[in-house]
Amino acid sequence: MMDTKLLGCVVLFPIQILFCILKATVRLLVPLKRKDLVADVVLITGGGRGIGRHLAKEFAKQGARKVILWGRTEKCLRETCEEIAMTGTECHYFVCDVGNREEVYQQAKVVREKVGDVTILVNNAAVVHGKTLMKSDDDALLKTQHINTLGQFWTMKAFLPRMLELCHGHVVCINSILSLSSIPGAIDYCTSKASAYAFMESLTLGLLDCPGVDCTTVLPFHTDTEMFQGMRVRFPHLFPPLHPEVVAQRTVDAVRTNTAFVVLPWTMHLLVILKSLLPQCALEEIHKFAGSYTCMNTFKGRT
Repeated sequence: MMDTKLLGCVVLFPIQILFCILKATVRLLVPLKRKDLVADVVLITGGGRGIGRHLAKEFAKQGARKVILWGRTEKCLRETCEEIAMTGTECHYFVCDVGNREEVYQQAKVVREKVGDVTILVNNAAVVHGKTLMKSDDDALLKTQHINTLGQFWTMKAFLPRMLELCHGHVVCINSILSLSSIPGAIDYCTSKASAYAFMESLTLGLLDCPGVDCTTVLPFHTDTEMFQGMRVRFPHLFPPLHPEVVAQRTVDAVRTNTAFVVLPWTMHLLVILKSLLPQCALEEIHKFAGSYTCMNTFKGRT
């Protein structure tokens, strides 16, 4: 005979699921309360340019106490840091390649000593090689995996324990819709982003019982930055590239509302749903129609 407690769980389960659906619907319709950032110290990897630069500006605009920039190019970091400082927000930068484990740990120690505890970590740094697997050299493939995937493990190990001690923190991953729906010509990028998505999904579930520490994963469509320069979609008016400032605004808002996953634009949800329902041959026809199979042929972006 079924245990009474187990029976109660079985009966309550569909009610809990319905409640979650209703709660999510209300979140879409009713303005959410946004948390204050005045006590937060934000560290952004890849913060010197592209989406990272706009993220730094948006966090400063929304009242973050301090902003810290990590990146590989000092000139870009310095320029962005100066721009943020002119707004009145305290800003620091450190040259750090997140693809280098020892460098991450060393610079994390320097940040704690010179600036203080990081309470919002934004893993934004990424690279894309943009060649077929056969034409990619091993060093380039390893570089992509180190920066896009392993770099997040290392930054997390460097900063998450202190957030858990403080019961205050937020971890952000700027991922890509390609983590859920891959394209040819970017195998290294798609693979590393899929791995990063699984990492964040697991981490988000693992932190459910850790009060005060939350996660946000952002999955944007093609964004108009240097990194994907030259990428061409077949119908640019139907599928225009996202502006990096929009991605930054939506990301910071997701942090302030404790939103776990953000897909940009919302129409990309349809792609994910179709991928779950349609047979492979139908998905191939969709990709051919949209130009996904050839969009990287003209790629000449920055790595």
